[in-house]
Amino acid sequence: MSYLLKSRLISLISALLLLQPVLVFAAEPKLAIILNSGEATVSLIDMASRKVTKTFHVGKEPHHLMMTPDEKTLLVANAAGDDIVLLNPITGDMTGRIPKIIDPYQIGYSPNNKWFVTAANRLDRVDVYAANGAEFKLAKSIPAAKTPSHIAFTSDSKLAFVTLQDSAEVVAIDLEKQVIIWRMPTGPVPAGLWMTPKDQYLLVGITGADYVQVIDWRNRKEIKRIKTANGAHNFRPLGDKKHVFVTNRVASTISLLNMQTLEKVGDITGLPAGPDDMELTPDGKTLWVTLRFSKKVGVIDVPSMKLIDVIPVGRSPHGVFFYPRASWE
Repeated sequence: MSYLLKSRLISLISALLLLQPVLVFAAEPKLAIILNSGEATVSLIDMASRKVTKTFHVGKEPHHLMMTPDEKTLLVANAAGDDIVLLNPITGDMTGRIPKIIDPYQIGYSPNNKWFVTAANRLDRVDVYAANGAEFKLAKSIPAAKTPSHIAFTSDSKLAFVTLQDSAEVVAIDLEKQVIIWRMPTGPVPAGLWMTPKDQYLLVGITGADYVQVIDWRNRKEIKRIKTANGAHNFRPLGDKKHVFVTNRVASTISLLNMQTLEKVGDITGLPAGPDDMELTPDGKTLWVTLRFSKKVGVIDVPSMKLIDVIPVGRSPHGVFFYPRASWE
């Protein structure tokens, strides 16, 4: 990227941050929660000192995490442990465990909070649960070979999309009927999913290549490939309803995409190996990213698009969380 182009990008991001609602500055997160999937532990990081204060075991292969709809409990999905651990999202303290949630590699609530969906990565199925907060009742297990990975929903909660990594497909699931209603091919090793504003397009991170696939999901066709870098993997919106970050796990970079123009507008380079999941502070100024192949977490200054700190954690860090955080819209 030329110096002039990068200067314009930094100016654009700085202007966007100034336009963020004042309310997002009301509180700052104090504790970052990191899932070390390779050693089945959680690391707690004091965000002021950027030092790990505690590491504890939670089960087997904790990969992904999310809050309950009331934002009082953090769900940590133990894929190989066949359960979900409950944490206090502010203190990181363990508060409970939900057994017999089988192979919850990736998890997600539908926008209306009626359904809780898990991608059973090793068992080649998608499980749909009727949800009441952190209480789940299995509605149906849906065969979905091979290797279901990430999940996204339509805003009306009618459909869930799931990537199938080892068959290079994305499937659409009717949540009321709990059946796959269509499937379509993608590039190799599809992973993260993101829906652009107003559900216009479905973005797919193609980890086995170097691009984000843009799908017109209503007509089931690819309309564009946005070249990012090798290992395009997962997404985190900037919070302005216009831009989204995507990690490039093989190239060890992060790209910034404009969801309106469907163009790449910038890159964050110089990262340690394996950027994976991301979280953004409420003011939109600091991006935290797990570095899957480096046993580290990276801290990025968003206005300058530069790495400002690296924090050692456990083996194969995957999920990252803190609260409060910037909007995911």
